[in-house]
Amino acid sequence: MTERVPVDVAVGILIDAGQRFLLTSRPGGKVYAGHWEFPGGKVEPGESIEQALRRELHEELGIALGAVQPWKVTLMDYPHARVRLHFCKVFAWEGSLEMREGQQMAWQTLPVQVAPVLPGTVPVLGWLAAERGFAGATH
Repeated sequence: MTERVPVDVAVGILIDAGQRFLLTSRPGGKVYAGHWEFPGGKVEPGESIEQALRRELHEELGIALGAVQPWKVTLMDYPHARVRLHFCKVFAWEGSLEMREGQQMAWQTLPVQVAPVLPGTVPVLGWLAAERGFAGATH
């Protein structure tokens, strides 16, 4: 069996003044449609993680990001692809959130109230729980 080359994906953990984080649903027609995730997308050739995140969140949500804090990187094996997820925290942005791909959005705290949660999102909820001293189920 040949090893699959990972696809790099930039992911934004948008955190508001109340410490809520933004989850969006995957649009219809995409793999895992309807599952909830942190917004982001594939890194294009020649782009840095930050450049990709800025482009993706402008395309998907209509916002311009302030400072981007690289946070954690993990590999996920999905049936359709191996994905290297680069998670970045974002505490400031300009513009109003627009769901430009027909997705839904929800500001969440732990435990999240939306379902189903994308498998690649589950570890992130655990990391947030650890940082925040949250005990119990995260989703």
